[in-house]
Amino acid sequence: MSSSTIKILLVEDDELFRLGLRVRLQQETGLEIIAEAEDGETAIELVNQHSLDVVILDVGLPGIGGIEACYQIKQKYPNLPVLVLTSHFQTSLIAKLITAGAQGYCLKGVAAEKLVLALRSVAAGASWWDETATKEIRSSFAFDSSQSYSDNSSKIVNPLTHREEEILKLLADGKTNHEIAETLYITTGTVRVHVHAILHKLGVSDRQTAVTLALQKHLISHQVRIQESKNFRF
Repeated sequence: MSSSTIKILLVEDDELFRLGLRVRLQQETGLEIIAEAEDGETAIELVNQHSLDVVILDVGLPGIGGIEACYQIKQKYPNLPVLVLTSHFQTSLIAKLITAGAQGYCLKGVAAEKLVLALRSVAAGASWWDETATKEIRSSFAFDSSQSYSDNSSKIVNPLTHREEEILKLLADGKTNHEIAETLYITTGTVRVHVHAILHKLGVSDRQTAVTLALQKHLISHQVRIQESKNFRF
């Protein structure tokens, strides 16, 4: 088995759906289903037993449920990405998943190619939120600008992962992809993946706008100053 193989825990209580998903994913080069679970408790046990690269997790699980399972997994293994694949969507669900630590969200019925892309993205350390979830995340920014940030009723859901916050802070300092990669000990390609994820989640088209929005919404520190620099580029 190649060292680059993505090792997956598949957590899904619908046996037929799980079987179909397993067969489809194993057709892809570099993906391997290491273990499967039908409920949250078993998922947590399997995470403890196996070396994994990503967890694919349904929300509507028996027992403790998917959201609590995600939370417990991330509490113990904060660097293990969780990609939620579910038929459930409610307005409050996305915020709960972000709070629980999920790196991504796809609705069942998504094209197989897009699911594989989402899977590879979260395994690489980026995040992936499908179109429906992205609209919900962006709507959290659409609030009355006259409201005080000290008002607890106007809290904004932060859709960014810790790594994405780190990269945004370095972007705010005017760092290039190469400089960011050297600072964080990652590849420039990984930096590009993160930057595209940041722009997608914040609904902006360039780095400077992303930094400005993140500062305005308190997603990154106020002490960071935006550098007017030609370094804001892909």
